[in-house]
Amino acid sequence: MLHPQAKAFIDLLVERGVPPTHTLPHTDARKFYRERRALTQPEPGEVAEVRELVAEGPHGPIPMRLYRPLGSDAKQVLPVLVYYHGGGWTIGDLDTHDTLCRELSNLSGCAVVAVDYRMGPEHRFPAAVDDVLAATRWVRKEAASLGVDPSRLAVGGDSAGGNLAAVVALDARDAGDLPIAFQLLIYPATDMRRGHPSHTTNGQGYVLTRDTITYFHDHYITDPAHDLDWRASPLLHKNLAGLPPALVLTAGYDPLRDEGLDYARALTEAGNRATYVCFERQIHGFITMGRLLDEANAAVALCAGELRRALLPRA
Repeated sequence: MLHPQAKAFIDLLVERGVPPTHTLPHTDARKFYRERRALTQPEPGEVAEVRELVAEGPHGPIPMRLYRPLGSDAKQVLPVLVYYHGGGWTIGDLDTHDTLCRELSNLSGCAVVAVDYRMGPEHRFPAAVDDVLAATRWVRKEAASLGVDPSRLAVGGDSAGGNLAAVVALDARDAGDLPIAFQLLIYPATDMRRGHPSHTTNGQGYVLTRDTITYFHDHYITDPAHDLDWRASPLLHKNLAGLPPALVLTAGYDPLRDEGLDYARALTEAGNRATYVCFERQIHGFITMGRLLDEANAAVALCAGELRRALLPRA
């Protein structure tokens, strides 16, 4: 059953005549996504510190934002989650996920560094990958000045950001220069071929549609051959062994549900520790909608709890 609160949100979008993302120029789609925060997201919670950062990437500066949780001491060395926002590699920014990053920081007791990577159509694949890799390595290199522990560094993200987090974990394992302790994959895109059954069963009527997925794909990917590149489709990497423990979270009415499940299954079959949780009554994008959806708040608490369990020493 679709959760009544999720159905009410979908009905409200129809009632207000909110245009589907794929019908908008990408600049307008970004504006609508930012403005929708006021309708769906809780008020941003207070944290101990918010600091704007800039990392030097291979293609120029990468804006980032550091959060330290309430109750933390300024001199305390904290575990850190490097977080990549969702939005189909086309929309989204530090502000669209500001509330979520604050929640994850406060509830987990970890620092969070959010990354504002380059997006399509101005910067196509693999620009986003290049940026998140550079940003994550920068966090590790600058750990002392940030007050974070490079040996307790996690990566995470939602949707396109979950895709990027999975890719960073794979690249870090292969390069051997970036130890990652945990990966938080929230309804991740893992297979750009877009052929899993849930793309059909959930492809219309639940906010993220097949048309919108194609819109995002085509803003990010220029060559069909890139769909088979593991940096775009981490599920297609030939070796998924030796990866950090993972939480893979999906939604029952999400077109991406089945590829998230398949990625969790593949991680487990390759010998990794992977926990899979599906919020069966929810839609794609629900975790940032805590103003409207009670289960969004439960999902945030679950993610933060798993971060705490993975990164903080037990008493």
